[in-house]
Amino acid sequence: MNAQIDKAAEEFRNLLETEFKRIGLMKETLTPINHENMDKIVVGIIPGDGIGPLIMSQTERVLHELAGSEISNGRMELRHIGGLDIENRAALKQSVPEDIMTEIKKCQIILKGPMTTPRPGDPWPNMISANSLLRRGLDLFCNMRPVSMPEKAIDWTFFRENIEGAYIWGNKGIQVNSDLAVDFVIETRQGSERIARAAFEYARKTGKRFVTAVTKANIVKLTDGNFLKVCRSVASEYPGINYDERLVDIVAAKLGDTEFNENLQVFILPNLYGDIISDIAAEMQGGVGSAGSANLGARYALFEAVHGTAPFLMQNNRGEYADPSSLLRALSLMLLHIGMRDKSKLLDRALDICGRTERKITITSKREDASTKEYTDYILRTIAELRRKD
Repeated sequence: MNAQIDKAAEEFRNLLETEFKRIGLMKETLTPINHENMDKIVVGIIPGDGIGPLIMSQTERVLHELAGSEISNGRMELRHIGGLDIENRAALKQSVPEDIMTEIKKCQIILKGPMTTPRPGDPWPNMISANSLLRRGLDLFCNMRPVSMPEKAIDWTFFRENIEGAYIWGNKGIQVNSDLAVDFVIETRQGSERIARAAFEYARKTGKRFVTAVTKANIVKLTDGNFLKVCRSVASEYPGINYDERLVDIVAAKLGDTEFNENLQVFILPNLYGDIISDIAAEMQGGVGSAGSANLGARYALFEAVHGTAPFLMQNNRGEYADPSSLLRALSLMLLHIGMRDKSKLLDRALDICGRTERKITITSKREDASTKEYTDYILRTIAELRRKD
């Protein structure tokens, strides 16, 4: 028993040493890059797995329609990055091969389809999530997910801490013996401060009046408690913004309650809670396929679909009927991030018309309804009509 404890303690010590190195890097001052003001923007295109290549090809059609002039005059360059399909990653037994990460870091912006994370029972090696490695490798500490339901007066933006929490050591838990396994939750002051500041800066710039931190600090005293201490400290620097705190289980249970969510606008959440609550909100909006996601850091920004690779559709030869809306919403966030506000707004209007108000064509992933290409054709026609009206 003592030998098992000593071995586990040594593993834990090694993990702590790696964290202190990471904290040291976070303490280094980096001047954030403003992607809006760059003379040239290099966009890396990563198709992903499963339905990823199918929805990415249609998303690229929309990107060329909206940003064709920027692509043709050289302000925007599209680079297709291969080798991140699950077959290649599994063969190399690397979630993100080093040479591919080097190519990714030559781009400032990444547009990414869903990627397979192997699970027990899958025919792939049990590798760590490539999504997580990309976020850490590019230091994309902020996951921003907007959810909008105008008919319910809902306009939410979720700021999820993207690197720490329960996920950073997700594959580094300690199996002490056959009876005891231990996983970890990690919180750093630096990590909490930068996600809190990102949320409050967004609220200030967009005129939002309410920011809410969501934790389980009544039970998880240290990591969640420290997260709240940092949020309170940052909140004190923004006197014009109302700050409050709520418990994650209550938020999950009552998010759809109009009385409960009356003053909810901008959310700050640790990694795990942010993953769960933003998915619940996306489902309320119309499903995870209706939401896009932005992953932001000081140097890089990555935009992706919220949903997964849809193996059921692929196994049943229905991948070409997958809904591209989530990746198109991510494209809209990308256009907004690089300063193409009018193009982002135009795409959002088209998606709202096609998916909510007009719905001349429906896409359900069933063969009797629209294919991915047919639905994208509908969106492109709607964009053209809106341009004519404007």
